[in-house]
Amino acid sequence: MPIINKNKLRKLREKCNAENKKIVLANGCFDLLHIGHINYLREAKQLGDILVVALNSDKSVRKIKGKGRPIMPQNERAELLCSLKYVDYVVIFDEDNVIPILKELRPDFHCKGSDYTVQSIPEKSFSDANNIKSVIVGGDKIQSSSNIIKNIIENFK
Repeated sequence: MPIINKNKLRKLREKCNAENKKIVLANGCFDLLHIGHINYLREAKQLGDILVVALNSDKSVRKIKGKGRPIMPQNERAELLCSLKYVDYVVIFDEDNVIPILKELRPDFHCKGSDYTVQSIPEKSFSDANNIKSVIVGGDKIQSSSNIIKNIIENFK
């Protein structure tokens, strides 16, 4: 499962169109991989043939999560994601949202986890205007990297 550059996303879309394959995009920080991430990615993959995971860069994670994050550097997070059987490609992005990825890739589905509702997805207006179906997957939020970090700190004081 390769890490793909943003400028190759359009070619991937063209290839999938030619092969009549559906593309699913999932995105997130994936700082400490946990069962919630697995449920999210497994369910996202079930919607199509190719699952592309847009991974927040280290710079982007720091902006979203604050000081001390990410715990794992982006290249390691990307490699971990690539090792999962559900994931076909990983693309790293710096932006505040995945609209630039959506513009290039034009997936059939854009998946978010259950910490969102379909209405609260930041990119929903773009997706709606471009015939990309927004979907919430992964079931109830049962874990988070932030909670894992808090538990580690508490357990090792």
